[in-house]
Amino acid sequence: MKRFFSRTIRLMIIILFVMLSTSYVHVIETKTYSSNTNKTVNLSTMAMKLEELIENDIYSAKDTYTGDLTGYVYNCPLCTGLLACNWRYDVTDGKTTYPDETYGNVRIVASSKNLPCGTIIRFDSERVSDEPTLAIVLDRGVRGNALDLLSKDVDYALTLGRSVITYDVLREGWGD
Repeated sequence: MKRFFSRTIRLMIIILFVMLSTSYVHVIETKTYSSNTNKTVNLSTMAMKLEELIENDIYSAKDTYTGDLTGYVYNCPLCTGLLACNWRYDVTDGKTTYPDETYGNVRIVASSKNLPCGTIIRFDSERVSDEPTLAIVLDRGVRGNALDLLSKDVDYALTLGRSVITYDVLREGWGD
């Protein structure tokens, strides 16, 4: 009797397995039809168009540099309070940003003559902001690829300290 139940249970399991495996098998066939077989793709033209779009994108990097980032204030010992690139823009009231026509309100940095006046750069520094910082070159006074970020006060400039950053040039000079 035990054998009979054992065989019956095995037979039921096999039948159940066969039923389940055959019920889940589906064949899917996909076909694509095209009414126009005369389409051609000019990859050279597409590549040139993509290159043009990238060039015209105001947030794409034109060049990338690595240099030191430090902070300074308008009234530091060797500073006059006048910006070398735009001496009519008054920063003696603690202003640290500039209203650029294309990029909006951007931070002000001093650079060497490696970067022309009006150059827009983007950099990441946790000491400055959690998000990428946009800045414009409006002052001089550093060497090489270093940048000096105009700060609201001496304490803030000191907290920036000196750090090595990589920055992207988004616009070289004032542009058109």
